[in-house]
Amino acid sequence: MDIDNSVVAITGAGSGIGRALAESFAAAGARLVLGDVDDAGLAVTAERLAADGADVSTVHADASSADDIAAMAAAQPVDVFVANAGVMGAPGLGTEADWDRILDVNLRAHVRAATLLVPQWQARGRGHFVSVASAAGLLTQIGAAGYAVSKHAAVGFAEWLAVTYGDDGIGVTCVCPMGVDTPLLNAIRDAADAEVRLGAESVVQAGAVISPREVAEQTVAAVRDGRFLVLPHPAVRDMLAGKVADHDRWIAGMRRYQRSLRQ
Repeated sequence: MDIDNSVVAITGAGSGIGRALAESFAAAGARLVLGDVDDAGLAVTAERLAADGADVSTVHADASSADDIAAMAAAQPVDVFVANAGVMGAPGLGTEADWDRILDVNLRAHVRAATLLVPQWQARGRGHFVSVASAAGLLTQIGAAGYAVSKHAAVGFAEWLAVTYGDDGIGVTCVCPMGVDTPLLNAIRDAADAEVRLGAESVVQAGAVISPREVAEQTVAAVRDGRFLVLPHPAVRDMLAGKVADHDRWIAGMRRYQRSLRQ
């Protein structure tokens, strides 16, 4: 896809991967519509981009709100939508309210955005949906059930979009990193709850913690090239192959890994 002069909408653009994505898409020549519930962080992102000459507008947007997603799309016709906003959720099984919140942000937000934009893209014969999921959507996250399940669902939804609408000129990219140096990861690493910290350590010890910029640059390249899967941590590919080859062995290995983290 030609990114230059395209309109790219990004949720969760106030920090972390969302901010880095905004910077990388702007460097590729895109015009930006940025949303976040963090108004202060969103303003910082926009000011930095505007100082570099980027065409950027912002919308206070909760990714779980259909009205807020519609407000982002109403700013100008969107060519690329990046469903980046995400939450970690509660440790363990959580409560009904915990599940509602994490599914709303990590999954239903993607569904709502696609429901709004796909008909527009079909009519125009082009468009691109980017799902910022996680390696947890391929390999499962130790600690928080809601996070692992919602990220698996996000990957599945991205695959479904690609299969269903690829012949209509709609591209899909699914981004699945492990540890990324973001406020989200740092918050759970410093959490008071030991189970929350366990989830963070399972990520940190599994591989290098990379910068948001690395994720963003690979994502922009994948959108430009029309590629589906982005694995900023190449080791995830081998891990996934091992999981598929022998699921029981993989589960046993994950149990051993979990026990080692508790020692």
